Amino acid sequence: MVVIDSHCHVSDVWYEPVETLLFQMDRNGVDGAVLIQILGQFDNGYQQDCLRRYPGRFASVVMVNVAEPTAIGELRRLAEDGASGVRLRPTARSVGDDPMAIWRTAADLGLSVSCPGSSADFASPEFVEMLASLPELCVVVEHLGSASRPDADAAQAEQRRAALRNLASLPNVYVKLPGLGEFAQRASPPDAFPFVRPIPDYLDFVYDLFGPERLMWGSDFPPVAAREGYARALSLCRSVFMSRPEAARELIFGEVAARVFPLR
Repeated sequence: MVVIDSHCHVSDVWYEPVETLLFQMDRNGVDGAVLIQILGQFDNGYQQDCLRRYPGRFASVVMVNVAEPTAIGELRRLAEDGASGVRLRPTARSVGDDPMAIWRTAADLGLSVSCPGSSADFASPEFVEMLASLPELCVVVEHLGSASRPDADAAQAEQRRAALRNLASLPNVYVKLPGLGEFAQRASPPDAFPFVRPIPDYLDFVYDLFGPERLMWGSDFPPVAAREGYARALSLCRSVFMSRPEAARELIFGEVAARVFPLR
């Protein structure tokens, strides 16, 4: 099985350098990874350089400052330089006459969008309407669309799940699956299985909504080190899907990410 990690952060000024990620990938049989630019960082030089230094191992998802009139031109330049996607919040809007220009440009360039945001952002009728108007644009909702955040009461949790149900009706919307540490309660003390059972059913929930053809695993390296760690983020997530068909697991843990964010 080819394994692609759809959500990693590397940097020469924050977090960890790419070599630290490569160590974890090689140690755990991960063939490639999607480098996701850190929020607020618009200098994409390091990520783009990683593509050149390690060909075939990475895809680069860049960020541009949509508040600047140069954002469209910068995105075009980055696409020519090998970027596979762009990171945009659901509320991102271009300056000028066409607020949706940055989204349309991504679609025109064949770039997929990695989308961070709150469940309220994802539930917004305006966001759903925009995505429906751009059926050729692949949009990947990060971190289960914030549905898995543990700070919600029952009513809030249901609202968050409802947002994902609305997005599931759009065939161009995908979801990133995190490690269990993003939503499961840590056991105290942890043992061979570090979380309190039963674990919440978020992964099965999105599997039933989106199907394996629109799901991709992402470790959230290196913040995952403060949770269960890289190896367990992969192995324990895999264990949840062991009863699913092998073809479905191949999609979730590699094939979908490779198609949406091509490695360079």
